[in-house]
Amino acid sequence: MVRFAVILALTTFAQAQNLTYNHPVPDPLTLADGQPVKDAATWTTKRRPELMALFEDKVYGKTPSGHTDIRVMPPLVDLKALKGKAVRKQVTIYFSDRNDGPLMQVLLYLPPGNTKVPVFVGLNFNGNQTVNADPGILMNEVWSTDELDPKKRLHLQADERTRGTNAAAWQVEKILAHGYGLASIYYYDIEPDFVGGLPMSARMLFPEPEKWSALGVWAWGLSRALDHLLTDSRIDPKRIGLIGHSRLGKAALWAAAQDTRFSLVISNESGKGGASLLKRGFGETIDHLNGAFPHWFNPAYKEFTGHPEKLPVDGNELLALIAPRPLYVASAAEDLGSDPKGEFLSAVNAGRVYGLLGRKGLGITQMPMVDQPVMHDIGYHVRSGKHDVTEFDWDQYLTFADMHWREKR
Repeated sequence: MVRFAVILALTTFAQAQNLTYNHPVPDPLTLADGQPVKDAATWTTKRRPELMALFEDKVYGKTPSGHTDIRVMPPLVDLKALKGKAVRKQVTIYFSDRNDGPLMQVLLYLPPGNTKVPVFVGLNFNGNQTVNADPGILMNEVWSTDELDPKKRLHLQADERTRGTNAAAWQVEKILAHGYGLASIYYYDIEPDFVGGLPMSARMLFPEPEKWSALGVWAWGLSRALDHLLTDSRIDPKRIGLIGHSRLGKAALWAAAQDTRFSLVISNESGKGGASLLKRGFGETIDHLNGAFPHWFNPAYKEFTGHPEKLPVDGNELLALIAPRPLYVASAAEDLGSDPKGEFLSAVNAGRVYGLLGRKGLGITQMPMVDQPVMHDIGYHVRSGKHDVTEFDWDQYLTFADMHWREKR
């Protein structure tokens, strides 16, 4: 971990772009028996299932079948939220028949009117009340560290002062003005993000929860949110996109790989264990991931600590599992831990699968200049600044969504 910090401190963004890949890039178009994938049918029936099985076995764990005894409470609806600019719906979804069991609260904003609209879905880090300063958003119960005992976790109603504190990352008004909707869920509802959070996780509703992972159950929760959104008559079922930042970008990619009902996917700086090429040898290491966040991945992932070259899959193949759906990968120039060059190369390589399926990948092999997006069926940009989601990012995502959603109206 110390070596990782020193490398990042001494390396500039420009220098990082010149580093070479330490190990061969796994080929998404080569079958396990060494035969090449030459057509879409072979990809769909053979190679894609092979890759899904490898990610289940070695990275995220296998998502159990079945949805548990899910109960959806009647929604709280405000037809004139945000001074008439939005319809706000809030619904509590219980994952079992117990009122004290795992649940999630879905916050949904839609433009006013009666037409069907596209919707972005994403998990948030600190509670629904942080997504916008709207006083009508219900305050989540959130997890925090006890100031008197740092080893103790507290589950309390969020402080009113947190309302709207992460609004810049969600751009609710801009999304609504664009004619799109937004749904967001506090990811700790599904499983608290700390070692020891498993007893409070929705994983506990399934057999052998320890063989699964936090990233896996966060992805599962996104699909359960999608189940609910598909029942809303205002939402276009063919235009529901998925967005995730950082660790939640990893969860979003895995959710979309498993659930093809998501029609468009955005990875915002998901980094290693997500969009980036882990084995490139720069940025966050698998040793750091397994040491600092052992609950994120399944137990088999720990086998590759110190030996990333033995991992049979990498980020390019995770991105390839999204094909042929529109995919946007975004980096930040100062986010060296996520390795922007590794994310770019991963997107370039995944484009080979898009090409096989009759779609267009990035169309370039040289990394674009900072703040200069490239968009086809795969989109990419590296933004100036740090690890975050910004208005610039959302401007690109809305443009990208327009390219692929508006033509389907």
